[in-house]
Amino acid sequence: MFSSSKSLSSKMKSGRTVAAAAALVGFAALAGTAQGSNSPFTAMSGSWSGSGTITTSSGNKERIRCRARYDVDGDGSSLGLMLRCASDSYNFELQSNATHSNGAVSGTWSENTRRVGGNIDGSARGNAINLRVSGVISATLGVSTNANQQSISIQAPGTELQSVAISLSRGAK
Repeated sequence: MFSSSKSLSSKMKSGRTVAAAAALVGFAALAGTAQGSNSPFTAMSGSWSGSGTITTSSGNKERIRCRARYDVDGDGSSLGLMLRCASDSYNFELQSNATHSNGAVSGTWSENTRRVGGNIDGSARGNAINLRVSGVISATLGVSTNANQQSISIQAPGTELQSVAISLSRGAK
């Protein structure tokens, strides 16, 4: 995964950046179904998958594929997420727990392979979700959901992975 010419510090920084990108992707996905419900989590239960593009700080683009599993409680107030994503250069496994109350979304995330984590907070209104991720890095993301399709846009200025754009479908293989 890492070039042997990178220093240990560079390897650790790159690993944290990938972990943070994993968190961003995961929380963008978990926030994606606010329409038609008082909770953005109600329609999330089950399996989702899709693909997208990672854009690095150097301008290079790389395709990424993701699979997600969402467990939602009965009233839609809490959600557990397991997300796995892979590209030619990046692999990560994200777990998260989040809650929704009165339009506010909050929770925690952890990236298992790199042992890092942090917090999320934001808001849900209609089919639009806006979140801020903190921990290893700070980033913003926006999500739009229409029926069984999600469009996710993530911006992480100042990191190796500047932006991520992903489309997920419910039940897709």
